[in-house]
Amino acid sequence: MPSKIKLLPEHVANKIAAGEVVQRPESVVKELMENSLDANATIIQLFIKDAGKSLIQVIDDGDGMTEEDAELCLLRHATSKISMAEDLEEIKSFGFRGEALAAISAVSRIEIKTKTADSPAAVLIQNNEDGSITKNYTKAEKGTLVAVKNLFYNTPARRNFLKSTATEFRRIVETFKRIAISHPKIAFKFYNENELIYDLKPSNLEKRIADIFGASFLENLIFGTEKLDIISLSAYLIKPNYLKKNKGDQYLFVNNRFVINKQINHAIYSAYENMIEKGDYPFFIAFLNVDPKRIDINVHPSKLEVKFDDDNFIYSFVKAVAKKIISEHNLIPSLEISDINEFEAKTIMSSKNSSNLLSDRNINSNENKNYIQSQNHSLANKHNFSIEKNIKRSAAFSSDEIDKIFDSLNLEKKDAPQSQTSIFTASQLDKDEKYPFIAQLHNRYILAQIKSGLAIIDQHIAHERILYEKILKTIEQNLPFSQQLLMPLTYEISPEDIEIIKEIKPYLESIGYNFEIKSNREIIIFGTPSVDFGKTSPEEIFLDVINEYKINNQKKIDAKDNIAKSYSCKAAIKAGDPLTEKQMRMLVEQLFMTSMPYVCPHGRPVMIKLTLEELDKQFGRI
Repeated sequence: MPSKIKLLPEHVANKIAAGEVVQRPESVVKELMENSLDANATIIQLFIKDAGKSLIQVIDDGDGMTEEDAELCLLRHATSKISMAEDLEEIKSFGFRGEALAAISAVSRIEIKTKTADSPAAVLIQNNEDGSITKNYTKAEKGTLVAVKNLFYNTPARRNFLKSTATEFRRIVETFKRIAISHPKIAFKFYNENELIYDLKPSNLEKRIADIFGASFLENLIFGTEKLDIISLSAYLIKPNYLKKNKGDQYLFVNNRFVINKQINHAIYSAYENMIEKGDYPFFIAFLNVDPKRIDINVHPSKLEVKFDDDNFIYSFVKAVAKKIISEHNLIPSLEISDINEFEAKTIMSSKNSSNLLSDRNINSNENKNYIQSQNHSLANKHNFSIEKNIKRSAAFSSDEIDKIFDSLNLEKKDAPQSQTSIFTASQLDKDEKYPFIAQLHNRYILAQIKSGLAIIDQHIAHERILYEKILKTIEQNLPFSQQLLMPLTYEISPEDIEIIKEIKPYLESIGYNFEIKSNREIIIFGTPSVDFGKTSPEEIFLDVINEYKINNQKKIDAKDNIAKSYSCKAAIKAGDPLTEKQMRMLVEQLFMTSMPYVCPHGRPVMIKLTLEELDKQFGRI
């Protein structure tokens, strides 16, 4: 009986293995740029076409390769970074597995031109479909050029699974930014379709951050650092009032390598304590340096994961340092003496016998003041600590618990069922003589009297529902009304956002925006939708809509629905906006003219009802 098990040909095995290393164009960009870093390059240039599907080219002025090395570099497990198993315990280079170039060449047409300082000529290597290579000689400067053409040409299924051009381009830009941030002393250039979109000169980290994110954004960051014998952390953290709902703006580097680690992200998130709400994510750029012997980066071929020999210690250290950075900039609110009266007014009531109120606890005003002052003093000095003394070998949570907690922060709210406790008809809401009582609570909620009790309406969500349905009708009817600005407004936009704007330009125009894309970094707004925006100007909302669109796009929402949701979310009345009685009545009336007045476009409840029966129970009437 013939054997069923066969040894796969080398080029077939490489094509299979390439699936782990080369998942999309940005994987190629990452591997090639990291090779340039390992080659001691001082200038790295990136060229892409068709979001990397047609061409990805990286040119550097690094050490280059000899003729012998150039012939070996396309073979699997051929590397100059390590030579024995023990080297895995102390990896300092970005590449070390010897898989990247072999994997890339298995799913593309690759060309490598390279020359060392003392080589008489440059060697040119090109791969063939059968796995063989062609070698020639040419002229070139010291360094290496790698051109990857027609990515996934021989694996059409993988090519079909790629996202839109705008999405793949955005991923490439994000990878480029990660590498550029972590190496500010290296010059980088990025060309898209032969147009220069990033030209980063050698600088310090602060200047590099300003070059990428903008000088004004840098002003919203706070910096701090802490160094021990075996570990150090330097971080730029966002101020709490500039939080985002985008998890992508978190840059963690372990030994200058960008990694994704939920535990460390959660440690920084926890350091903000009660200053951030669920759904908000702090922007940060954090550099964690650890003894290479204490970490394992050989977890996955993508090298985006890392394991620590003591996760709890790392978690506690990062959280403590982040907390110290925040406290040193006076961002943690402390208890004010003016709040004493509120504490004095709080008492512990017996649910069965309120007559024992004073006998159960003797409230003494002076004692309360002394206690609160001591607590306030303790809080003020809470963070004046030595990091070494406050790091514990065991964190507050186990590793599994931390993952559960972190994952719970990212739960998406589904469409809320229309429960009986939150549904009432428009006829229940009085007009003029029908509802004598309507009020605003903390500039956040509208309280309206209904026949059965009290309706509590979230003003932002209510307005969001109203605008959402208006925008959908405007898009469907294709009858936009644009309000022209007296003076056109010019905005500098990131290249990845420009690609998104190009993609959704018809939808933006259909809701009333009139604008021109001036370059890959600039747009000019001439007109905006004519809708009641409250205090927020429509041109400012434009940029917010783009950010919200990116967040929603991760959930694979239809483009038209995404625009409507993004726009309504950002244009709606905000929590904290004061409303007149007339505005509140109009808002409630318009809400009940919508097709779904009980939930917002994202599924959150718009209102709740507090019945008289429930109130009577709370006051012991029944």
